[in-house]
Amino acid sequence: MTGTPETAPRRLLLEANIGRPDIAATVSQVVDACRSRGIAVRMLEDTFASVPTGTGVESVPDTAEAAVGCELVLVLGGDGTFLRACQYATAADVPVLGVNLGHIGFLAESEVSSLSPVVEQIAARDYRVVERMTVEATVLHDDRVVGRDWALNEASIEKTARQGVLEASVEIDGRPVSDYGCDGILVSTPTGSTAYAFSAGGPIVWPELDAILVVPNNAHALFARPMVVAPSSRVAVETATHSGDAVVVLDGRREIAAPAGSRVEVVSGRRPVKWVRLDDSPFTDRLVTKFELPVTGWRGRPASRRLP
Repeated sequence: MTGTPETAPRRLLLEANIGRPDIAATVSQVVDACRSRGIAVRMLEDTFASVPTGTGVESVPDTAEAAVGCELVLVLGGDGTFLRACQYATAADVPVLGVNLGHIGFLAESEVSSLSPVVEQIAARDYRVVERMTVEATVLHDDRVVGRDWALNEASIEKTARQGVLEASVEIDGRPVSDYGCDGILVSTPTGSTAYAFSAGGPIVWPELDAILVVPNNAHALFARPMVVAPSSRVAVETATHSGDAVVVLDGRREIAAPAGSRVEVVSGRRPVKWVRLDDSPFTDRLVTKFELPVTGWRGRPASRRLP
């Protein structure tokens, strides 16, 4: 593990889903456990105001610098809370660790039932940090940059009005691929392949693989298959001028307006998300557990016959 030197004061940013009815007790449990182990807790002002924590908790404004000086960002909630927390973690160049309080919680590293051992591992620095690829989207209109932002899961180019379809052309590495009439075009990372892109018919991509997924969403076209392209590729989506205004939605949370006739360019992000791993279990196990896949008929290869 890399991160805060052992001689420096230890501090974490605690980001919680304050909408959950049982969140106050869970936050108090984390605060008490951290305090007893010499780890200071910082919270955003809205969370601090909503959840009673007693004394000794630092409250900070909701800005990009919220996690600066912290060892990591600890998330209590579902995938939406995790994605929000990634903004603070990435801005401060620190890792993020999710504890699932939601339904599936695909991005979480642990469940709330294991909360005490999680704090123990943080205190003992018994974790490692891996990097997850991001994507960066730039919206251009009349050769002018309208906006730019990044996403851990996906950039979704969608029609602003719900009526009609989005008329768009997809280009990869400077060459046209196809025109689509569709609900939208998703440009996803491997991490996002189990999220919106999966619901739209995209493939599941193991997070150890750097790649960019291009997934037409409900396309009225003969060629509407998802594509997996190189992480060095530049994916561009050009919206038709007669198709109306569009919007680029980043991780389902942030938006960039894309006026009719805009060009949206998506590339691999310049900064990955640092992700805390608490064990060495493979992605396959997470996939089976979170999606409750049927594996009762699996026998496996006996140890004596396993390949080297």
